[in-house]
Amino acid sequence: MEAGNHTRGSEFFLQGLSEPLLFGLFLFMYLVTMLGNMLIILAILSDSHLHTPMYFFLSNLSSVDICFISTTVPKMLINIQEQSKDISYTGCLIQFFMIFAGMDGFLLTVMAYDQFVAICHPLHYTVIMNPPLCGLLVLVCWVSLIHILLMKWLTFCPGTEIPHFFCEVVQILKVACSDTLINNIFLYVSTAILGVFLLIGILFSYSLIVSSLMGVSSAAGKYKAFSTCGSHLSVVSLYYGTSLRLHSSQSSSATHSSQSSIGSVMYTVVTPMLNPFIYSLRNKDVKGALGRFRNPGALCP
Repeated sequence: MEAGNHTRGSEFFLQGLSEPLLFGLFLFMYLVTMLGNMLIILAILSDSHLHTPMYFFLSNLSSVDICFISTTVPKMLINIQEQSKDISYTGCLIQFFMIFAGMDGFLLTVMAYDQFVAICHPLHYTVIMNPPLCGLLVLVCWVSLIHILLMKWLTFCPGTEIPHFFCEVVQILKVACSDTLINNIFLYVSTAILGVFLLIGILFSYSLIVSSLMGVSSAAGKYKAFSTCGSHLSVVSLYYGTSLRLHSSQSSSATHSSQSSIGSVMYTVVTPMLNPFIYSLRNKDVKGALGRFRNPGALCP
């Protein structure tokens, strides 16, 4: 094929989830996600009791979830409303949600390490989890940005069809007209890091936490520690559960299927929507901060 038939500026055509009946459902889920995560961020910022590394990471997780869902759902809503399936090359680059999915995975691992230090080394917590280290750990989460830089070198045939409702990395690599070897290598490496090494890090941290709590004689102390970890474990289970469902459905069929669509919706929409509810319902500190945020007078002594 001649070089002139390749482009970096043409439009792509998204083939999934264009039914008009879905507009109201996804709009509702998007608004709930935005509201819930913004309340978490504002509550943490407004309450000095939550100015700790744990809630610093939680506010970053909420910020990432806002970006995560905002890269896909608004464009999908526009396409459903206008009965259009096109998306520009730049818009497709913005939709490489794996950046934010990767950041979610890194942040959940960092939060597990934070829990480990807080429970197993409480006397050294403020020394170990110092502000420069916390900032560095969040900065490392942006390593997934390399995906966009690699994608900018790919070329595509005009009018390329993507069998999905957003520009998912795996599908984009399948329809690229140029060599994707480096992209595939980085994809496999990043998947291994997110799906294996980070999960091992989380499990290892919690194995040490459980081992440490076994030596605690106070039932109240154990309950407080487990309740603190409960929210994080719930989010980890939701994140890796939906991620496993998504990747298993993609590997089981060569083309886009209803099962893959359900897995993608769970991963890209439902998970960011449920995260703030999990933290606000299971965490007394967050619930208290939200109550004080809704009632500013409660912040005054």
